[in-house]
Amino acid sequence: MDRQQEFVLRTIEERDVRFVRLWFTDVVGSLKSVALAPAEVEGAFEEGLGFDGSSIEGLSRIYESDMLLQPDPSTFQILPWRGQVEPTSRMFCDILTPDGTPSPADSRQVLKRQLAAAADMGFTCYTHPEVEFYLLESEDLDSSGHPVPVDQGGYFDHVTGGVAQDFRRKAVTMLEAVGISVEFSHHENGPGQNEIDLRYADALQTADNIMTFRTVIKEVALQQGIYATFMPKPFSEHAGSGMHTHFSLFEGDTNAFFEAGHEYQLSQTARQFIAGILHHAPEFTAITNQFVNSYKRLWGGGEAPSHLSWGHNNRSALVRVPLYKPNKGQSARIEYRGIDSAANPYLAYSVLLGAGLKGIQEGYELPEAAEDDVWSLSNAERRALGHNPLPGSLHDAIRVMEDSELVAGILGEQVFDSFLRNKRDEWSAYRQNVSPFEINRYLGIL
Repeated sequence: MDRQQEFVLRTIEERDVRFVRLWFTDVVGSLKSVALAPAEVEGAFEEGLGFDGSSIEGLSRIYESDMLLQPDPSTFQILPWRGQVEPTSRMFCDILTPDGTPSPADSRQVLKRQLAAAADMGFTCYTHPEVEFYLLESEDLDSSGHPVPVDQGGYFDHVTGGVAQDFRRKAVTMLEAVGISVEFSHHENGPGQNEIDLRYADALQTADNIMTFRTVIKEVALQQGIYATFMPKPFSEHAGSGMHTHFSLFEGDTNAFFEAGHEYQLSQTARQFIAGILHHAPEFTAITNQFVNSYKRLWGGGEAPSHLSWGHNNRSALVRVPLYKPNKGQSARIEYRGIDSAANPYLAYSVLLGAGLKGIQEGYELPEAAEDDVWSLSNAERRALGHNPLPGSLHDAIRVMEDSELVAGILGEQVFDSFLRNKRDEWSAYRQNVSPFEINRYLGIL
């Protein structure tokens, strides 16, 4: 037994922890949980906890349903929202097959494999997400069938005595209580829309943090009698919720993206990484934008980048190169702005990192930076500049992903097939549904 496992067992005893929740995700990133008695934790460290994987979306087929949860002791945290009476803790788990080998269907394992590939190239990947979400009065809709936001604030608005301001304060406090460092928080563009930015961490820790973040946000909202949603586009007329993520690669203590004297201080490694992301972005859009509703955000008009472009401090570009601290090499990074806050973070970061590494391995050439507002250009102008569009719907994204050798290789056969099957089912259900828009538009005139 290693020191981290010993620390967990000692903490459970000293804090009188009564329930230990083992967390993992299915193929689309929904959080799953099982409560373990404290006396069983040591055995779970040694042998894992058996469960029926065939009952979880994308984990296993019915004839190979037996699987094991292997808790990761480095992720142990007391859950503050459960209170001090009969404390509850959690650990994230890796999923194993009965013979103890990592399951090829585990999203967390997909990211671990990609980080290992980066390590083989000498890189450590750090990420910093900006997570947006909406606060609503409840899950209930108004008489017109629309969600009701908790306020009418806008970008950076200070809503005196507002629900959102009190919410953010409590949410940040709870996030820090579970070891998640917050950089800043503020009101976003939409009414009731908020953003909380997490400090940079290695990509696996960030993905774990995002899964915890979503739970914390929903728990705090529930405590305040409101409802939080990470739906990419809950309002037709207001901004969608993205999860812009900053990426950097380090070689030891050196930022591999920084090179003094080069354009925008970008190294050749950084330029090739960006080129890889742009080249393969249509292939992985079904991962970073995985729901039918995601494409309402991408193509809802002037808020989310939906064309293949990059730029220096250009927020209309799909990949942005920030220059907040131009003389500080350690802060050099790139920002991918296409991803939404409902993505499975393990898979999304896997494909983004994998595409960037492919660009480095193959020496991809980076096209010219976009200097104009990409949103304001005509389709003809965008085509002339090489700013080709991302897929326009989940159906289009599925079709492109199906033919991608890169994405199939990153995800592995089982995750690749399970994810596509889930998304085809979603598209089929959506295609058959008659929406209120169609009823309101056509029933009275046809």
